[in-house]
Order: sequence, then structure tokens, then C-alpha cells
Amino acid sequence: MSSAKTSQRILSFIVAIFITIGCFSQSRNQSYYLLKVFHYKSDSQYHAIDEYLQNAYVPTLHSKGIKNVGAFKTYADTSDKRFYVLVPLKSIDQFERLESEIQNDQTFLNNSKTYREAAYNATAFTRMENILIKAFPQAPQPAVPSLTANKPERVYELRSYEGPSEQYFTNKVQMFNEGGEIALFKRLNFNAVFYGSVIAGSRMPNLMYMTTFNSKEDRDAHWKTFGADPEWKTLSAKPEYQHNVSKSDIIFLNPAVYSDF
Repeated sequence: MSSAKTSQRILSFIVAIFITIGCFSQSRNQSYYLLKVFHYKSDSQYHAIDEYLQNAYVPTLHSKGIKNVGAFKTYADTSDKRFYVLVPLKSIDQFERLESEIQNDQTFLNNSKTYREAAYNATAFTRMENILIKAFPQAPQPAVPSLTANKPERVYELRSYEGPSEQYFTNKVQMFNEGGEIALFKRLNFNAVFYGSVIAGSRMPNLMYMTTFNSKEDRDAHWKTFGADPEWKTLSAKPEYQHNVSKSDIIFLNPAVYSDF
């Protein structure tokens, strides 16, 4: 074998190693998110969840080194009343350890006693969900939004896009990343907290993301600008990105006073 061919093979091998390392590093740097959803009906349940999150759950997460925890509640006029808690995680291993660490934390046990020991007919919620999400490659870490309004006035918009199949879902994820949809949101100052693929949940295949605004009027103005943007019109009209969302949900949220986002 000639020295030129040998050198070429060595070079190709080295390039392959660097590509593999790069992909692995990117995967390692992508956050995971635990999105907890508490459904409730009564005012007493609302206050029980609020007290539990503020005095027990969120402080315990902080004590475990999770600095930014999001706590949100649906608008008062929403028929399905819910609390959402966004917990950024560094890895699946952290997710697996977290519940055990919390349940063995004596301070947490003391501060959550009323919530935990509620009678079967007086529980704090009607149902609870855990949704596990992996951050998109082009938005690997959560971001604390840069907003000027006071927290009670802010509007957080959680969107869920379900795909008709795994292939169409992958196509929509690609549209956000390589297609440039995330970059477009950033350019138009949507103040996104996270973008990610749902990897465990009741509704799949699915992706979710959260954008934030100073007010409902601010939100409406941003989306009007988005819809009229030439880049979005070009991207959304591309044949390869058609029919990749079969169901979408929009959930409007207000941040709790103790939310880090």
C-alpha cells in the first residue's frame, strides 16, 4: 500500500474519532428536564400544592444543587387547573437518584408532612404527571428569561407538538434545529426557557418548548411578528417540513413568586 493511501486512511480515522467525540460531547452537554404536572380542582388543593412547592419541594431541589427550578400555574380562567414544575437535570442518572435523595432528606420530610400525610379524600391534587424531556442540540441548556415586567404580569407559553409518526416527529425536531426555527425565535426575542424532545410521557412522539413574555399583549405582538417574518414563511413552506405536527397544545402560565425562571 502506498504511503499516500496509508496517510489518507490515518487521516480519515482521526477525523472519524473527532466526529464521534464531538457528537458524544454534545450529547453529554444536553440537559434533561423533569416536568411535573399537578392537576387540581379546589382552592384548598391549590394552596396545598403551592405551600408544598414553596416550602418543601423547590428548596430541597436547591439544596441538591439544582439552582434554577421553574414553578408555574395555569391562568385562573383555565378549566383544567394545573401547577407545572420544571426541573433541569444534567443526566438520566441524576433523574434516577433524585427521588430517592429527596425522600431521604429529613428537612424535606418535615416541611412536606401536611402534603404527604393528607387523607385519601383530602389529597393536594387530583392527578400528577411526570414528563421527561431531553434538550434539543441547538438549545442544550435552559435559559433564565430576560424580562422587565413583575412576575405576576408575565406570560409563559408552554407548547406541545405531537407528530403523526416517529419519522414526522424527527422531521419537526430537525426543523427546529438544523432548519433554523430556534435561531428564528432567538432573533425575534421570544425569551425561550427550553426546547426539547419528550422521551417519556403519555403523549408521544412529542416535543415541548417554553417561551416567555412581559404580558399577554407582548406575547400576541411577538407571534404576529413571527407569522409575518419572511424567514418563517420560507421555512414553513418548504416541502420537506410539511405535515410534521398532528396535534398542538398551547398552555398559558404565570410564574409563581418562588420560581427561578
